Formats: sequence, C-alpha cells, structure tokens
Amino acid sequence: MITSVSINDSSIRRSAEIARALGHPARIAILKILAERTTCFCGDITEILPLAQSTVSQHLKALKSAGLITGEVEGVRTCYCLNPDGIKELQSLLSELSNELVQTCC
Repeated sequence: MITSVSINDSSIRRSAEIARALGHPARIAILKILAERTTCFCGDITEILPLAQSTVSQHLKALKSAGLITGEVEGVRTCYCLNPDGIKELQSLLSELSNELVQTCC
C-alpha cells in the first residue's frame, strides 16, 4: 500500500511523459501503423492519415522524444520504427498503474 506519493517520483514523471506522448489520436494511429509495417517513412504515414506532412513530423517528434519510436536517417528521409525498449517500458508502467488502481478500486 502506498502511504505517500510524490509528483517528483521518477516513475510517476516517466508515466506522465509517456501519457502525454499518447495523448493524441494521431499518435496512437502512428504507433499502430508502425506496428503493422515494422518500419515507415513520414511520407508513408501521410498517405494513410489525413494529416499534413508537417503535422505528422510533429507527432513523430513527440513519440520519439518519449522513447516510443526510433528514427534512422536514410539519405534525405528518416525511417521510423517502434522502439522495443520504449514499448516494453510503456507496457510495464501501464500494467503497474492499472494493477495499483484495480487493487484499490471500490
């Protein structure tokens, strides 16, 4: 049982960072696209989602900053894919949080 909680706790801060990265439907869609395709270029995503290339780039930047995806430069383009370590961390943090919430739910 948790008796004290601090917003400065690194696990809470990291959970919030990942939650912010997941806080837009386009970002969830991008993760699903990358999961299906293994790798993808920004232009490939704009062909699927009704978003401008600059908008997709901003969403990719947020996901990359959170560590959920990686991007490797290939010539003038960047190839994006899921970051296995980031996805495992996401799964672990969400699982831990949901387990804590379920245990204390009325």
